Amino acid sequence: MMIMGVLMIIVYFYMFSFIEIIFIFLSLIVFLFFKMDWLSVWVYISELFSIDLMGFMLMELSLLVAVLMYLASMNLNINNESMFSFYISILTFFLLFCFSLSNLMGFYLFFESVLFPIILMIMGWGYQPERLQAGLYMLFYTLLGSLPLLLFFLLKKFNLSFVYIYWVVNSNTSIGVLMFLMGVMAFFVKMPMYLVHTWLPKAHVEAPIAGSMILAGVLLKLGIYGMFRVSSFMLIEMLDFSFLVMSVVMVGGVIVSMICLCQVDISALIAYSSVCHMGLALGGIFSMNSWGSYGNLLMMLGHGLCSSGLFCLANMYYERVFTRSMLLLKGVGGFFPFMGVWWFIFSVVNMAAPPSMNLGGEIFLIGSLLKWSLLLIIPLGMMSFLSAAYCLYMFSYLHHGSGWVNYSLFSMSLREQLLMIVHFFPLIVWILKMEMFVVWT
Repeated sequence: MMIMGVLMIIVYFYMFSFIEIIFIFLSLIVFLFFKMDWLSVWVYISELFSIDLMGFMLMELSLLVAVLMYLASMNLNINNESMFSFYISILTFFLLFCFSLSNLMGFYLFFESVLFPIILMIMGWGYQPERLQAGLYMLFYTLLGSLPLLLFFLLKKFNLSFVYIYWVVNSNTSIGVLMFLMGVMAFFVKMPMYLVHTWLPKAHVEAPIAGSMILAGVLLKLGIYGMFRVSSFMLIEMLDFSFLVMSVVMVGGVIVSMICLCQVDISALIAYSSVCHMGLALGGIFSMNSWGSYGNLLMMLGHGLCSSGLFCLANMYYERVFTRSMLLLKGVGGFFPFMGVWWFIFSVVNMAAPPSMNLGGEIFLIGSLLKWSLLLIIPLGMMSFLSAAYCLYMFSYLHHGSGWVNYSLFSMSLREQLLMIVHFFPLIVWILKMEMFVVWT
């Protein structure tokens, strides 16, 4: 299924128009969504491939974002367009394998393989000369955490390197502090957790719109997915060191939220807000609570669509005014009423307003964190308040007042309207299938 899906992306790209590709793949995604039987925990496709609901939903998110990447890039003058399309296709291919392989060493192989297409997209099609520095930042940060993970898989006993994920039972034995750090560091960097997050704003600012969409929409979720898969090996250490991780996540979330209020680059602001949300998801894992699992699934899907949509909106302004500086874009929303409506919708979804998927995710995650310790109500309250503050700051600064943009610009096209509708629709209709999101563990 995964291989055929990627081959269809490649073939359809050369045979059909972009609009036809959109409807073909949305039809495929809706069909698969309702045909799968999620009453069992795992669905076995073959001896090598097996998925649960989290893996399946992330695969569908990868396919959807891949198609939307094509749609968002239609208006750009892309050099070597066939190579650009090849990188998107191969990136989707790696992601689908990563979310479906049941072998731990296979998961590690594709977990690392995802890194190279996105770095080549940033270095090859980024906007500024600093894209080379951003690509190197991302490469070395990721490699720093990846080698210990490989050693963690290789050093474990009972042939763990070749064991199936669904065979692993919860371990009640301690693996030691060093092995724990080796096992989780790669996922902390990929999420990214506060203190190892500085590569993310640089990568988002320098990446092309397609790179920003897949990076925010899917690649950050690899860290959460991987933590769920390896957490069975280190339950004792997760209980022992949860206070340390929680402290870094909560304090870091408040600090990064304040940093968001100081940003003047739209892409950097959206990227820093992703650090806050992913920190909340990491706290949900370390709370060792079932609500944390439910909230993580909702948060991954909701944040993936919401942040991808925000980057699309920021790129629409960049295509017209050729700047991402909020100081220069002040008041530009007055020229684009339709775009202003979409900015408002995605800004309030980003601050977790009802009835969005983000709200459901944050309710579950905050509940799991308060169950872990009631004292977390202080940083969680500050993060919620500051999240609303920087979302309103971003929206109001762009769409109120008067700036230097005082000439005629082309309005929002049908392609851009379709792009935002496809981002927005799943964020709202999730509530119709709420029972499915709370049975997957």
